[in-house]
Amino acid sequence: MNTEKYQTILVTGGAGFVGSHLISNLLHRYPQVQIISLDNYFTGMISSHSRTDRVLYLEGDTQNIVNIWQEKNLPRPDAVFHLGEYSRIVQSFEDFDQVWDFNLRGTKEVVKFCHTHDAKLIYAGSSSKFGNAGQDENLSPYAWVKAKNVEFIKNFSQWFGLEYVVTYFYNVYGPRQIKDGKYATVIGVFESLYEQGKPLTVRSPGTQTRDFTHIDDIVEGLILCFEKGQGDGYQLGAGQEYSILQVAQMFGGEYIFIPALKGERERGKADRTKASSLGWIPKHSLPVYIEEFKRLSPRGSALYS
Repeated sequence: MNTEKYQTILVTGGAGFVGSHLISNLLHRYPQVQIISLDNYFTGMISSHSRTDRVLYLEGDTQNIVNIWQEKNLPRPDAVFHLGEYSRIVQSFEDFDQVWDFNLRGTKEVVKFCHTHDAKLIYAGSSSKFGNAGQDENLSPYAWVKAKNVEFIKNFSQWFGLEYVVTYFYNVYGPRQIKDGKYATVIGVFESLYEQGKPLTVRSPGTQTRDFTHIDDIVEGLILCFEKGQGDGYQLGAGQEYSILQVAQMFGGEYIFIPALKGERERGKADRTKASSLGWIPKHSLPVYIEEFKRLSPRGSALYS
């Protein structure tokens, strides 16, 4: 792939957990590229910005992407990594309006924007739709909307022409993950509670499994999909299931069970076949990551001394 032909790359959600890591990697890999981030800062943070003039950070909603681009007189993007959507399952029942606006209305505008500018779309779908033989796509507003967006992208491509690739993340963890509040990740919550010396809270029954995947592996997969991928089906997961209870036990110490929430799926494990065909091989292990976190944390340092 001739990466030198790319001059401008747009990352929606560029101040978020995955988006900020992606931008850091893009800066390193493509020294000639100007990157533009569009984020509404619903969960994104200014502290996650890369400190370089090669990234232009814009605060705004994807629903207004056309107007924002025109008002700023911005250059045509060669590719769009669309990560700027609402991305929580159980919380989506409470935040239904945000799910509808960010993930349906916003993504419709991003897809049309990509078509207008002849830009390749790299879309972050939701792995939630693969659970329970495909039935889990109806389990929550979030899962349903994300599944419908994939259908929309595929149909739009056939109707009007659009170069796209759809990726699916499996329980991303690592530096800069959200640790507190209702949008915190499982590993983030466990890290926060561990650092505070509090019992880890395990959602009942604790036997539900997840395929935890390190942020560096996710970003590597995203870029390979950008460079080599076409179409749907690129599942980015480590390929190892761990129950939530097993993960809590990896941290050691006490844990307590708390009530289950509506929308939780029972199992999650990636089928890496299509992603592996691009040469993607996850390099990080959750148990190794947790041991390193414990060793480096103030509480862990005392225990290991």
